Amino acid sequence: MSKKKLVIPKFQTEEADAKWHQRNRRSLEAAMEERVREGSALTLQQAAARARTRPVTLRLSAADLEAARAMAAQRGIGYQTYVKMLLHEALRRDAGKP
Repeated sequence: MSKKKLVIPKFQTEEADAKWHQRNRRSLEAAMEERVREGSALTLQQAAARARTRPVTLRLSAADLEAARAMAAQRGIGYQTYVKMLLHEALRRDAGKP
C-alpha cells in the first residue's frame, strides 16, 4: 500500500497558511511521527549543532567537488558533511603549529 505524499503548498497569506496547516494537522503529525520512527528526525544534539552553524559559500574546482562527493559516498555520508569533517580535522591539526 503506497502512502500519499503530503505536499505543503505556497501560500499567499499567513491566514491561508494557518488554515491549511490546521486542516492538515493530523496528516502532518502522522508524517512527523513516521519520520521519528524511521530515525530521520534531528536529534537534540544535531539541532543544537545546526543552530550554532552559519552557512558559507565556497568555490571549489569541479575535480575537487567530484572527488569529495566520491569519497563521501564511499563513507556513506553527504559531501558537505565530508568537507566539514576535513576542514575541522585540518584546523585542529594546524592549531598546534605556529
